[in-house]
Amino acid sequence: MSTQLSGARAVGLVARREFTTQIAKKSFLISNIIILIAIVGGIIGISLFSGGDDSKSTIGVVGDQSLSQTLVTTGDAIGTPVEVKEYSDEQAARTDVKDGNLDLAVVPGDGGSVTVITNKEIDTNLRVVVESSVAQQAQSTALTEAGVDPAQLANATAAATVTVDTLDPPDPEQGQRIALSVAAVALLYMQIMLFGTYVAMGVVEEKSSRVVELLLSTLRPLQLLWGKVLGIGAVGLLQLAAYAIAGVGTGLATGLLTVTGTAIGVLIGTIGWFILGFAFFAVLYAAAGSMVSRQEDVNATAAPLVILIVAMFGIAFSTVGNPDGTLSNVLSWIPPFSAILMPLRIAAGVATPFQIVGTIVLMVTVTVIFSMIAAKIYQRSILRIGKVVSWKEAFGR
Repeated sequence: MSTQLSGARAVGLVARREFTTQIAKKSFLISNIIILIAIVGGIIGISLFSGGDDSKSTIGVVGDQSLSQTLVTTGDAIGTPVEVKEYSDEQAARTDVKDGNLDLAVVPGDGGSVTVITNKEIDTNLRVVVESSVAQQAQSTALTEAGVDPAQLANATAAATVTVDTLDPPDPEQGQRIALSVAAVALLYMQIMLFGTYVAMGVVEEKSSRVVELLLSTLRPLQLLWGKVLGIGAVGLLQLAAYAIAGVGTGLATGLLTVTGTAIGVLIGTIGWFILGFAFFAVLYAAAGSMVSRQEDVNATAAPLVILIVAMFGIAFSTVGNPDGTLSNVLSWIPPFSAILMPLRIAAGVATPFQIVGTIVLMVTVTVIFSMIAAKIYQRSILRIGKVVSWKEAFGR
């Protein structure tokens, strides 16, 4: 007669078996390598294609170069930097514009007027640079002719500045925070749904092949349940950490992410909330799997869980633009919505330490309660082979 193993050893053996079985699959390794390459390559591609924002427009100035410095100064002042090239021949400037070597060429005329040569419609910001520079140059010339020193006038009026006191200044890191929020929500949704399903399918597979009867000759039902949850959960955690580290690391290395502290905080928070969210759903998925003997029937018993996860994701995604709104604030206190909404709020920088600690305590408490309920369902249903166990039978004696 088989002897029962000690609790910790039994759970550890089952967890190790589940972990090694999952990571040893070629499909698992190949798919994750492809996804990691896609994550790193995608971020590098985005950084390369978005790297042209600081490029300068090139303006050719024909003949008199007195306008050149004004163009450069004005461009820097309004955030549209320009580079000026000197031309002595108008035809050479026209040729370079036509060939795409110049964005436009400026030909000074009489009375301070200029002619702008361009292939297509001039860019709005570039038009402002040219028009402001021409107006400033004309004003300076007029002041000089009137006997007024433009430099002296500028010094005399230098103190007439406008100071803006913004009560609610914009967050310069908002774009990056939103991107991190969306990434965290999407990763958690994918991992919880995917690995929760793995748990349910694994339970059904063992039950339908009657392997579970052999396992339960040396293991208690709860040891088998928790070993499976911990083993598959460790695989999901390893995969999530790999994705997150690859994404954040590449983002920081390419300069696409500059909010270092926020990025690392989101990474840690996402991993932590995955553990809590997966623990909540995994035991329920295991209970749902134990109620059926065929994998085709899992969808029916697990449907309420799928609906709940999809609802969580939908709500989280809808609050990305307003993470500190009433909906996000209230639902983030209610498990299991906390598992999706709190990483979003942490990424957005609106979660207080009290809220983080409080929601963790509530999530752990509710998870323990639901785990005990799910464990009873699993224990009463796992050996009932052949038919779908009703919820009444699962909760009954």
